[in-house]
Amino acid sequence: MHSNVLIIGAGLSGLLLGYRLKLAGTPFKIIESRHRIGGRIHTLLSANDTPVEMGATWFGDQHTHLKQLLHELSIPHFEQYMEGTSFFQPFSTSPASAIPIPSQPPSYRIAGGTSSLIYALAKAVGNDVIALNEHVKGIDFSENNVTVYTKDKSFEGSKIILAIPPKLWSNTIDFSPSLPNELKDIATKTHTWMEDSIKVAITFNEPFWRQQKQSGTLFSNTGPITELYDHCNYEENKYALCGFVNSGFKRLTVEERKKIILEQLNSVFGNSINSYTDYNEQIWSLEKQTFFENQVPLFPHQNNGNPLFQTSYFNGKLFISSAEAAPIYPGYMEGAVVSAMLLTEKIINKTMPNNVSYEKH
Repeated sequence: MHSNVLIIGAGLSGLLLGYRLKLAGTPFKIIESRHRIGGRIHTLLSANDTPVEMGATWFGDQHTHLKQLLHELSIPHFEQYMEGTSFFQPFSTSPASAIPIPSQPPSYRIAGGTSSLIYALAKAVGNDVIALNEHVKGIDFSENNVTVYTKDKSFEGSKIILAIPPKLWSNTIDFSPSLPNELKDIATKTHTWMEDSIKVAITFNEPFWRQQKQSGTLFSNTGPITELYDHCNYEENKYALCGFVNSGFKRLTVEERKKIILEQLNSVFGNSINSYTDYNEQIWSLEKQTFFENQVPLFPHQNNGNPLFQTSYFNGKLFISSAEAAPIYPGYMEGAVVSAMLLTEKIINKTMPNNVSYEKH
């Protein structure tokens, strides 16, 4: 099957590329190895259909291109709830202390969950152009075409866009001819956003913390939870707490991890924690579509936004687009949006609108 543009990855960047290309009338195909769309954006429906985020969650006023996209798609967003008492746990030998949160710029969440953005883009591009469960094994470049090989299928196009983390395509896909050595080396040493993260969400029938004039916020130097926040929905009729777990606790079983997490929260919030109705977690390093272990550890955002990701290869047949590839805000949803927008303009040979700027921040 032949498409003008082949997009590897149905995450935010890949789907936005498809959406913009469809508006421009450029044929494309999106190839995704997971059984679902969204990549590292993953909203689960917990008890009572409470949306909880296992992946990307927050953004700020500085993320203007993401906010413009939400406005374009008529998707509301709302401010993260931070009212009331918060807690800080400095040492394992001391109880959590109540602390005031200093005034700071607001963070926002997407109404209905971050996946609302993913579903809106997917609906706009259409299911017929998204191929799920297709793990790309090889990419061949000929004089005029690009061929993508999965286990049982092949896809042909005139251009290809790698919209998955650089560390993954550099280590798991065979390219013929081979990638330039400098590009492959940088890609292999590029940290993947979220790859070390463990997210946890605990659902309740009532927001006891709000009733007790607490924000639901916890910062801890000891863990297992290092950060926790109020996670009630946009309509404020579904209730949850959501945050991050120290990655070192991935070695435990689910039940072991759940037990010590609940013990920690019980010591902070009291017996009200025991009224939870559901528990969800996501260990991103266990997902082969997100994590590829390096022999040498990478620091957060290492090589994100590298200039080598901003150019094309194989005579204009290979392009790169992802959160890690973005020239601004790399490693965030804003970066994924900017990367896709810049690359769409290159492919359809149009000039950026006057009201869109991409200054380095």
